[in-house]
Amino acid sequence: MGDILFLAHRVPFPPNRGDKIRAHHLLKKIADIGPVHVGCFAESDEDRAGKGDLTAISASHCIVNRTKPLVLAGVEAVMARKPVSLTAFHSAALQNWVRATIAEHDVTTIVIFSGQMGQYVPDDFAGRVVIDLCDVDSAKFEGYAAAGQRVWINNREGHLLAKQEERLAHRADATILISDAEAELFRSRLRAPSLANVEVIGNGIDAAFFDPRKTAPHADIAARPGPHFVFTGQMDYSPNEAAALWAFEEFLPGMRAQFPDAELHIVGRNPTRKLLSFDGHDGITIWGEVPDVRPFIAAATCVVAPLMIARGVQNKVLEAMAMAKPVMLTPEAATGINAQDSNHWMMCPPDVAAMRARIVDLLGESGAGAKMGNAARQFVLEHHDWSAMLAPLKVLIGDDKAEVSDAA
Repeated sequence: MGDILFLAHRVPFPPNRGDKIRAHHLLKKIADIGPVHVGCFAESDEDRAGKGDLTAISASHCIVNRTKPLVLAGVEAVMARKPVSLTAFHSAALQNWVRATIAEHDVTTIVIFSGQMGQYVPDDFAGRVVIDLCDVDSAKFEGYAAAGQRVWINNREGHLLAKQEERLAHRADATILISDAEAELFRSRLRAPSLANVEVIGNGIDAAFFDPRKTAPHADIAARPGPHFVFTGQMDYSPNEAAALWAFEEFLPGMRAQFPDAELHIVGRNPTRKLLSFDGHDGITIWGEVPDVRPFIAAATCVVAPLMIARGVQNKVLEAMAMAKPVMLTPEAATGINAQDSNHWMMCPPDVAAMRARIVDLLGESGAGAKMGNAARQFVLEHHDWSAMLAPLKVLIGDDKAEVSDAA
């Protein structure tokens, strides 16, 4: 096969947030298959610092600084009758680079990571197109609207993105979703689902990196009596912010009624001003961005993921399970991970009484937390190894040798 063009909405280095982790591992797998040319956006100095890693893994690359303010993207989107998500990631420079790369190299396959990048596939490209949507973005925005968040804007975005998703599904040779549930939801929203090849590639976990034997608990947290509840993630992401606020106002007070020394630790970059206003109050610590999340997970009595809106597979859950920690999560946060309740984790609706009862049982039985954590780690080792997750990618990209090997 020829060269591969990989387009992502963020530089996939360093792999330190959910979308970048998935893009990072996709890129590594693609680079094993053939020469890869990478086009992507940078939003921060940290993104731009990934240029060296990108140079090492790619045959060529183009990094475009994304500086367009969201307000301007919104105005352009309204005038063009397009989703804000597309105008925010539109770049004439990247568009020109894509065309030049296809003209100058034997590009036989384009792999798109995230729906925003589908706009860069030329209409006249005759090779294979594989699009990893991860999850159904249009449904996510509709969910925001249904929850009363910027109703008109989010309904508009959901409606227009649904049209874009349908166009991409019919343009692509394969459209990848992150779980069976997301794939089924996606098919149900297509007018002609039989015309779209919808595949599932789940999220994996680097269990060698998230190994509890390699990480000591955070000293400051370990020195306090606890129990300690830890919630990780990108904290300016609306579902994470909403989950953290619920945990502040409902979950932690309920826990402290039973365990007066209970503490909740919020770990992740860009906590909003609203979240920061709770720092230091009644057992709450907002740690913000940290160089390594593992010591915080290692110090947790229990990792919590009380998401009310969630799409796809939650990396925060896989990371905690790989670190052999018991996890308390909502059904929304459990999507795409076929673990067993009471064995690999504790799944509850966002109900304080139910969660408190599960925690009391966990803490009341000697060794119960360690037993659940060990079962959780074994589960991700067996079911969420990145190598196994990405094995179908070779065939989807069009590697004939992979098809022969698989048939053999």
